[in-house]
Amino acid sequence: MFRFLLVRIASAIPVLIILSIVTFAIIQAPPGDYADYIRSQLINQSGASFAAADAQAQAYRVAHGLDQPMVIQYFNWIKGILTQGDFGYSMFYNKPVADVVAERLPRTLALALVCHILASVLGISFGIWAATRQYSWIDSLLSGISFLGMTVPRFLMALIIVYLLVFQFNVSEIGSFFSPQYGGAPWSWAKFVDLVSHVWPVVAIATFGGLAYNMRVMRGNLLDTLNAQYVETARAKGLSGGAVVMRHAVPNALHPLVMYQGVVLPYMLTGEIETAIIFSLPTVGPAIVGSMAIGDVYVTATFMMVLSATLIVGNIIADMLLAMLDPRVRTYGGA
Repeated sequence: MFRFLLVRIASAIPVLIILSIVTFAIIQAPPGDYADYIRSQLINQSGASFAAADAQAQAYRVAHGLDQPMVIQYFNWIKGILTQGDFGYSMFYNKPVADVVAERLPRTLALALVCHILASVLGISFGIWAATRQYSWIDSLLSGISFLGMTVPRFLMALIIVYLLVFQFNVSEIGSFFSPQYGGAPWSWAKFVDLVSHVWPVVAIATFGGLAYNMRVMRGNLLDTLNAQYVETARAKGLSGGAVVMRHAVPNALHPLVMYQGVVLPYMLTGEIETAIIFSLPTVGPAIVGSMAIGDVYVTATFMMVLSATLIVGNIIADMLLAMLDPRVRTYGGA
């Protein structure tokens, strides 16, 4: 198993390097940079002339190396990461990119993990329930719920919840993780309850979509597995229905969902973009969208690298889980 893990990590390193190059190139591809954003701000908000604003923008571009070729900017960025752990400086936030990541990534990870765990546990459980009661009213109800979860846009659900909270229930504290009195307070049960009262819409929306997918896949896989020959053999040996399902059918039906976990981690980090923007939450998604819009290249590149690393780590974890479920994977993977 240890060799299996080393092989997966070694194969991930060149992938991460290639992704960093491609990501940086795509970010730099559109015309304009942060200096152009400064020029527009000087003209629109400060009333500066175009010539004066353009001169200041050009001076800013030279001072921060934005006039250098893309290749030079990339290697300077990578050199800073490898030698000093420096991910660059955010021109918009006016602080090191590492500080921006440290502010937004932990809370986003916490939200994503909570949503992922809820979606996995509930989705798999409901999928098993629906498959073992095929064509019943329970199966029809759960299938309808999964259809809605996979088709209704998240931004629409977020807008509906915002409308209900603001105009029907007169909720005023939207757009933060805590009420003002708990912002800098130490952790307590009251602070935790306040946090839940602020983030439950985002958790509910993100969980609903993941739950629907897991439920649908689990139901389909389990129905196929229940018709397999080895399941019929287990029934013929006199095992109870529950033992046949949980000991023989469910472990094999889980394989596609285990592989799906490698893709879902970065999706869970960015899947809250629309919801977080509507609720004005300071998470990773809005930071990526905002930095791309104004040309804050190092913030965008760093967050995209984080998502790439998350995708790679997620796939490694999925491979490890699949190897635990199926020893043949360890053999083929060189373990």
